[in-house]
Amino acid sequence: MVETSTKPYLIRAIYEWCTDNGYTPHLSVVVDKQTRVPMEYVKEGKIVLNLAPHATHGMVMDNHWIQFAARFNGVSRQIEVPIGAVAGIFARENGEGLGFEVSLAADDDAAGSTKPTISDDEPTPPKPGRAKLQIVK
Repeated sequence: MVETSTKPYLIRAIYEWCTDNGYTPHLSVVVDKQTRVPMEYVKEGKIVLNLAPHATHGMVMDNHWIQFAARFNGVSRQIEVPIGAVAGIFARENGEGLGFEVSLAADDDAAGSTKPTISDDEPTPPKPGRAKLQIVK
């Protein structure tokens, strides 16, 4: 039997801790071709997403994906992030949280997860460099 990673459980725990304490949870993501985010907001292959309950709609965090809808510049967009692409989750107000090792698409295939597809008309994100967690103010 293949052991389940602790990463999705830790992400959900920090998210819950943030919301229970009135903090704004933010997710740091390394973007690859399996990640569906608004590409115009990706910088150096990374994006930081606000996960606050008032900023998201229909949030689902399972052991393979984080999925929700969010507004960017007034336009609702569907966000789909593989757990392997998550570099960290933290509270915006104090920077408390956890950083993670990033494992991109090739590792997700080995886990046997079903991935949503990205339409071909979306631009290809730049190759990500070494992931680092930074505080966004």
